[in-house]
Amino acid sequence: MFTITFRFESGESVSIDANPGEKLLDVARKANVAIDAPCSGNGVCGKCRVRLASGALDAPINRHISEEEYAAGWRLACLASVVGDAEIEVPDIASAYRSRMKMADLSSPEEIAIFEDLRAQLEAAGVAFGSDLHFLPLTLSEPTLDDTMPDNERLLRAIEAAAGVDESRIILPYSVLRDLSRVLRDSAFSVKCVISRDQDRVLIRDVLPQDSAAPLAGFALDLGTTSLAGVLVDLETGKILAKASGGNGQIRYGADVINRIIESGKEGGRRRLQDAVVKESIIPMLSSMYRASGIDPRRVYRMVLAGNTTMNHLLLGLHADPIRMEPFVPSFFRAGDLYARDIGLKLNPMAELIVAPNIGSYVGGDITAGALVSMIWNSPEMSLFIDLGTNGELVFGNSEFLMSCACSAGPAFEGGDISCGMRATDGAIEACTIDKDTMEPAMTVVGDVPPAGICGSGIIDIIAELFRCGIIDGKGKIVREGPRILRDEHGMGSYVLAWQKDTGGVKDVVLNEVDIDNFIRAKGAIFSATETMLSSLGFDASVIERVYVAGGIGSGINMRNAVTIGMFPDIPLENFHYIGNSSQAGAYAMLLSSQAREKVFELSRSMTYLELSNEPGYMDAFVAACFLPHTDRELFPSVDF
Repeated sequence: MFTITFRFESGESVSIDANPGEKLLDVARKANVAIDAPCSGNGVCGKCRVRLASGALDAPINRHISEEEYAAGWRLACLASVVGDAEIEVPDIASAYRSRMKMADLSSPEEIAIFEDLRAQLEAAGVAFGSDLHFLPLTLSEPTLDDTMPDNERLLRAIEAAAGVDESRIILPYSVLRDLSRVLRDSAFSVKCVISRDQDRVLIRDVLPQDSAAPLAGFALDLGTTSLAGVLVDLETGKILAKASGGNGQIRYGADVINRIIESGKEGGRRRLQDAVVKESIIPMLSSMYRASGIDPRRVYRMVLAGNTTMNHLLLGLHADPIRMEPFVPSFFRAGDLYARDIGLKLNPMAELIVAPNIGSYVGGDITAGALVSMIWNSPEMSLFIDLGTNGELVFGNSEFLMSCACSAGPAFEGGDISCGMRATDGAIEACTIDKDTMEPAMTVVGDVPPAGICGSGIIDIIAELFRCGIIDGKGKIVREGPRILRDEHGMGSYVLAWQKDTGGVKDVVLNEVDIDNFIRAKGAIFSATETMLSSLGFDASVIERVYVAGGIGSGINMRNAVTIGMFPDIPLENFHYIGNSSQAGAYAMLLSSQAREKVFELSRSMTYLELSNEPGYMDAFVAACFLPHTDRELFPSVDF
C-alpha cells in the first residue's frame, strides 16, 4: 500500500492509502476528492489535470499534456497509475463544479424581473398564484386540573373550529407531535400552525410560537446533468430569499447520462451517484443559501425538482439501467408521496418533494417545467422550444398540440467535451468577436476577471467568428496561419483566445479542431432533431413563427451566430427569444402555484414523445448537419459563405 496525498489551492489536504497500479482518478473518487472527469476516465476530455508535486506516478504523455507541462509535473488523473507514495496538487479548475458555487445578487433588477415577468405571464393565462401552505394562528386554552385534555386533542379541536374541518380529517404527523408539548408551553399556548389542505383533509406540517418571524419557505431546484440552480422562496409572498448555482458532483462519473447510468449499475454505484449530487452538490448549495438568507432549514416546507429522467432516477437512488436499454422504460413518469427526507435532505420533516413529470426516457421534468414557462401551450402560433443542455430537448406545437423529442447533443453546450470548456460562471468567455484581418479576439468574460475557459454561448460566438473570418472551413479545420494559431506535432490546429502568461491560469485558453468537431456534432444534433420532428408532421422550418431558446449556457445567445453555424433554422432573427433557465423558472412556478403544478402535469399527459432513433432518415439528417452551416446551403440563404 502507498500513501497518496491530495493538496488543494485552499491549503487543505486529504491523504488516503492506495494499491499499486490503481488509477489516480479512482483513488480520488474513494477519497471524495472532487476532480472533473466528463469522459468518465477514458482519457479523452483532458479535464482531470493534476500536478505531481513529489513522488512518482506511471503516466503517459498524451495530446492533453505537452512535453513542457509533463516536465512541470502535469498529469491526467485518469491515465496515471499509483507506483509509490505521491503528493498531488489539485488546481481549482479541476474541481470547478465544487469550487465555483455562485450566489446571485438579489438586488439586481434583472434577477427580480425574471420571476415577476413569469408570474405575470402565467396569471394572464389564467394560472393563479398562491400557496396552499399557510399559517393558521391559534390561541388555545391552557390545561388545568379541571381541564386535562391531552395536547393533541386540544390542538385538533382548535383547528377544527378555526378551519371548519372535522377533527377526523386533520392529520397530525409524528414529527409535529414529538415537539408539540414543548412548543405549546414555551409559547403560552399561543401558536401558529403550518397547514395545507388536500381536498377535505388538513395536514399539520409544523407548530410554531405565534410570534415567530420565520417565513414559510420553499426550495425550487433545476437539476441538470452538468450544473444545478436553486432558489429559496417565501411561499406567502413569492419573494426570492436566496439564489445559487453550482456544478453537479456526478460530473466525475461522466459528463453524459449514459456513463452515469453505467456507473450506477456497478456495486455501490447508485449510492455513489446519489451521494455525489445530494451530499456534494445540493446540501452545500442549500447551506450557502441558508447563510445568505438566515433561514432555518426546518422552515423549508416544500421542494420542487425539475430534472431530466436520468437525473431524477439517480437523485432518488432508483435503478436507471432500463432507461438506456430497449424498450427504454423508466421507473416512473410521475411520482407522488415523496419527501425531501427520503433523499437525505434535512428540511422540515414534512417537506414534500414534488418532481416535475417526465414524458420519456430522454425528455424529463426539466422540459415539462420549461414548456410551461415558454407559454407555447397558450398561443395559436407554431412555436419551437429548445433547451440546450447535455441533452438537447425540443418541443414543437401550439395551443392545439405539442410534440417533443430529445437528441444526444453531448455536454458541449455546458462546456463539456471542450478542452477549455466550463460552466457559465466567473472566468468563462461568454461572448466574442474576432477581427478578420488581425485575427485578434475581443471577449466578454463572466465576472469581469481573466478568462479561465469558455462557456456555451462563447463557443457559439467563437466558432461563428472563426468561420466568418475564414480561419476555419466548413469542416471545422483551421485553414489560416497567424500568431494565435498553434499546431501540434500531428498538425492539429488550435486558436488561442488567451495566453497563460497574461491570465495567470494553468494553461492557454484555446479552441482546437477536436473541440470544434465536438461542437459541430452537438449543433448538428439540434438542427437535425428540429428538421426530423418537423418532417414527421409534414412541415418544414417555414412554419415556425417563434423559437424559444432555454439553457444556462451564458447570459444570452447571439442568435445570428447560432444560425450562421447551422444550429438553428434560418428564419427571421426577430422570431428568436432567449428565455434563460426555464427549468428553474418552471420549478419556481410549481412551488408557488398549485394550478401551475396541475398545468405541468397536464402538459406531460398531452405531449406526444417522438423517439428520433426510430425515425427513418434521422441519421442521414444528422450527418448532413455536421458541417458549417450545413451540407445543403439552400437551407441557409442568409448566411454569407
